[in-house]
Amino acid sequence: MNQVGSDARTVIDVLDEVATAHPDAEAYIDGEVRLTYSGLAARSAGWAGTLAEHGIGRGDVVAISLPSSVEYAVAYLGALRLGAVATGINPRLGRREVEGIVARSRPSAVIVADDHPHAGFTGAVFHRRDVAGVAAGDPSARPVRLSPDDPVAIVWTSGTTGQPKGAVFDHRRLEALSRATGELSEPFDRRLSPVPFAHVGYMTRLWDEIANVMTSVIVPTPWSALAALDLIEQERITVGQGVPTQWELMLRQPELDRWDVSSLRLIATGAARVPAALVAALRHTFGCPVVVRYATTEASVIAGTMATDPPPVLEATVGAPCPTVEVRIADDAGRSVPPGSVGMIEVRSPAVMCGYFGEGVESPIRPDGWLVTGDAGSLDDDGRIHLVGRRSEMYIRGGYNVYPLEVEQVLVEHPSVAEVAVAGVPDVVLGAVGMAWVVWAPGAPVPGLDGLRRCCKEQLADYKAPDRLTVVDSLPRNQMGKVDKVALVTRITAPDP
Repeated sequence: MNQVGSDARTVIDVLDEVATAHPDAEAYIDGEVRLTYSGLAARSAGWAGTLAEHGIGRGDVVAISLPSSVEYAVAYLGALRLGAVATGINPRLGRREVEGIVARSRPSAVIVADDHPHAGFTGAVFHRRDVAGVAAGDPSARPVRLSPDDPVAIVWTSGTTGQPKGAVFDHRRLEALSRATGELSEPFDRRLSPVPFAHVGYMTRLWDEIANVMTSVIVPTPWSALAALDLIEQERITVGQGVPTQWELMLRQPELDRWDVSSLRLIATGAARVPAALVAALRHTFGCPVVVRYATTEASVIAGTMATDPPPVLEATVGAPCPTVEVRIADDAGRSVPPGSVGMIEVRSPAVMCGYFGEGVESPIRPDGWLVTGDAGSLDDDGRIHLVGRRSEMYIRGGYNVYPLEVEQVLVEHPSVAEVAVAGVPDVVLGAVGMAWVVWAPGAPVPGLDGLRRCCKEQLADYKAPDRLTVVDSLPRNQMGKVDKVALVTRITAPDP
């Protein structure tokens, strides 16, 4: 249940209500900087004035190329006060990726880190120090009348299989997301924020975080397990967030029991495959429930497990649809398939994106409102989702469909496997075969390819067992901590120089 903002029309309405009702509540903790909700409202109003002086107004795109920070939040909310549309650009992206986003969004203003190049940007260019030094403004002096249907954010897909696409969200969709978060959000939570603010995990959650008067505690960039654990203890974090890799790294810290983590009421993870062993280790070590969440950039809330779910549910599923969210499994023609059958996961909810930004970009939303996620899975008799993997990652081995995620979920349970990634690679006879990239667990016996194949065949069809094995010291990852399979496959398939 949201603390305030039940009658609000926009994110800015919610912010100004909270700033009045709870002026001294902390909105953000960013290193030594602690910003209250009254300070956030005033500084965002001041930044709106700066943008307006440079001709920025309703409908203009404002690009924010900053690390997760107080300045990012101020820049985002300042743009929203003018009816402008904010888009985040992760500073870790390469120049070509940045130029592609800029070419598609054509921002009227760009805010960059003080040491970040801005070649290729057009329009007004601001720096992080400009936002940090902005004078407070008057939140009650609204420059424009905002509508719930005004777009607020463009969030970019990862672009691992092509050019990134910009998912557009308006105030109404951010409100709908807030109503669907369930037990993940409680009033006055203190939430660990380890994801880049340019990601959908922040850009679409402003309404929820502000309405619940949450404190977002930002993990410094670059992320480290030590910093995250220190913040959980020092700031009395109630909701610990992180992708599976981040939680794995925290669990590996020596003398983990020296940190006081008793403030945690919940651990939330997702955005990648969540091994059963990781869930068990988190529950045992941190002494609190673990929930697994499933979402996409285009549908930033879909499903999740509950704190009271038994271990088998967390180990085998990504939970049931969240409140107000409909999920179905469909064939390629969009027809629903029976429980237990694998098909495409489709989602319909008030929180699904408005569409992709720009002209000529095909929308994955059907005329009847169903969003085709691009993920494959099935529903069990209890309505929970069993995720099989990305449709784009599926490969056909000798006429049989193989989803790598299904194979990875088996292999990662092998005691000798620390990490694993599976992908299809070309084969002249079978069309494609499975390649497994494996990081061996330190000190464990090495089973080799035959051992891994036996492990798979005990639980899966024999054609799903990997045909090839590459041993690596580590797996490449993108800015969200997901394994970069494109980089792995490219190493195998690239022609010799």
